[in-house]
Parts: sequence; structure tokens; C-alpha cells
Amino acid sequence: MADHLLFATERYGLPILQPLADALHARGERVHALLAGAAAGLALRGPVQPVDARGAAALRPRAVFSASNEVPTFVTGAKVQLFHGFNVEKRADGRGHFRVRGLFDLYCTQGPATTAPFQELSRRLGHFAVVQTGWPKLDPLFRDDGGAAAALRAPAAGRPVVMFASTFTERLSAAPHLLQAIAAQVAHGGRYWLLTLHPKCPPDLFDRYRALAGPNAAFVEPEQLVTAQRAADVLLADTTSVVSEFVVQHKPVVTFRNRAPKPHMLDFDDPAQLPRMLESAFAPSAALGAAIAAYADAIHPWRDGRSSERVIEAAGTLLAGGLGTLARKPLAARWRALQIRRALGYWGI
Repeated sequence: MADHLLFATERYGLPILQPLADALHARGERVHALLAGAAAGLALRGPVQPVDARGAAALRPRAVFSASNEVPTFVTGAKVQLFHGFNVEKRADGRGHFRVRGLFDLYCTQGPATTAPFQELSRRLGHFAVVQTGWPKLDPLFRDDGGAAAALRAPAAGRPVVMFASTFTERLSAAPHLLQAIAAQVAHGGRYWLLTLHPKCPPDLFDRYRALAGPNAAFVEPEQLVTAQRAADVLLADTTSVVSEFVVQHKPVVTFRNRAPKPHMLDFDDPAQLPRMLESAFAPSAALGAAIAAYADAIHPWRDGRSSERVIEAAGTLLAGGLGTLARKPLAARWRALQIRRALGYWGI
């Protein structure tokens, strides 16, 4: 039995770490969580022991699994990057999904679209390994959820279910622009709505969307995001990574002013078009279905609900030397490591 540390700095990191915590427990391992930043004060389910920075350092864990762009380098053990979302092209690669900060030993990639670029970076830089494992967050999409999705869908009473999700990035967010159009759809009542927003969206926007809850809609908190994706038939969104998560189920998505629209999306730019776009999503063409399947296979081909187990096995292979010898981390990473210490309030040796 060994100690393992889970790390997150945002609320949305918890649904990524929870399936991994469950998989570690199933193997009889000890699991601890260092939840900092916006995740501070939250907790994972089950016998997960919370620790602060000093406690994490004292643990000397076998591995640190991070659902953040960073990781506490002052903690021993393999540093494993899990990612906090798919690459949805919000930013240039140098600042976005493929930015390498020199902090991690292992990148557990979600699918071929991410694996190939990181493998190329690994060959060039040499200080980290790459294993395609799938994403722990999506494990519950493909496992028995004890009826949670059915319960969330039950108030629909047989009606089709639409889920709405939006990014917090102001220039990309659909939430302010589609509020009235969505409110009209909710009032009509022909479909049932599951509404959610990114935790970083403005509080007043949360209030306005929560106010739509009633017999035709429910507001879903971030911890219920995966359950809502299982429950819904169609997703309405923008450039949020929820689009990719939803498509993995081979379900249609409607996007509002997506930054990089693709063939698997039904993209539009005028709120008045929403009713027509939803009609198209609920009657998808064969071409759209094929595009959805192709994209899903590229970003996350695993549909067995066992990505967490593959992450654990990949970390074990790394620690056993099965992924080769890693080069030394770049000098620039030392400055980032100091910034992480400062953010976590840890200056021990």
C-alpha cells in the first residue's frame, strides 16, 4: 500500500480527480488531496484524506496526479498531468493545451489528437514521457452511475432534453447572448433544459440562469456536469471544452460563435436561429453523425470507463523505469516552482 496525492486549484478539477480516487481506493491504495486556490475548502468523496502543503510534502507520495496546469514540485513522487479539459483551441498552442512548463514527468493524454503533439514535444525536449490513457473525468460517462442520470432526466417526463453549458471567457461566452433565446425555449416547454455555467462566470449571470429553473428546466452545479451530459440528448454551448466531452458520447452539439467550428458542430451566430439549430440537432444528418464519430475517436477513443486505471498503470510503468530515462527539467521550471511554493505558502526544505 502506497500514498498518492491528488492536486487541484479549481472547482472543476474535482470531477477529474474523483474517478481516479475511486480507482486508487479499489486497489487498496491510500489517497490524499491537496486542494488549493478556488478548490480550497472543497472535498472529494470517500476516504480521501485532505492535506495542506506541509502535509503533502511530509507524505512522500508515490505519485502526484494534477488536474491543474501546475503541480507542487516540492512534493516527492512522479508528477502526472491529467489535464483540466480538451484542446478546444481557445488560444494558440504555445499558450494553450500544448504549453509545456517543465513541471511534469508524465502526460496522460486523452486521445490521438493530443497524444501525437505531446509525443513530438517529448522527443524534442526529453524531460517527460507520454502515455495515451484517456481522461479520468469521462469514466462515469461509460459506467453504471446508480441511476443518477435517469434521476436528473426524470422531470422531463419523456420530453427531449437539452443541456446548456458555457465558458467563462468573456469574448467566447454564449451565456450573455443566448439568455433571452434560452428563456423563450424554456418557457415554451417542448423540451426540458439542464443549465450550467463555468464556475468562473459572473455571479449575476449565475443568478439569471438559476432563475430559469422550474418545471421545464433545472440548474446543474459543476459537480453534476458529467451526470448532466449522460442525461441530455443535445448540447448547446460555445467554445467550452464541454463540447468535446459531450461529443465523445456520439451526441449532437450546437455551438454559438465557436472560435474554431468543426464539421461535428452545428455552429450559428444569431440568437434568433436557436430554434432552427435545435431542430437540426434533434434530427442529425448522416454526414453530421459521421463527423461526430470521427471527432470522438480522435479525441477520446476509450469508451470502457477505465481511463483512471490506465493512468495508474502508466504512472507505475514510469516509476518502474519502463518509459525510459528522462532528461533534467529546464532551468525556467525553477522559477515556476518558486511561484507555486509562494501560492501554496510552503517554504520548507
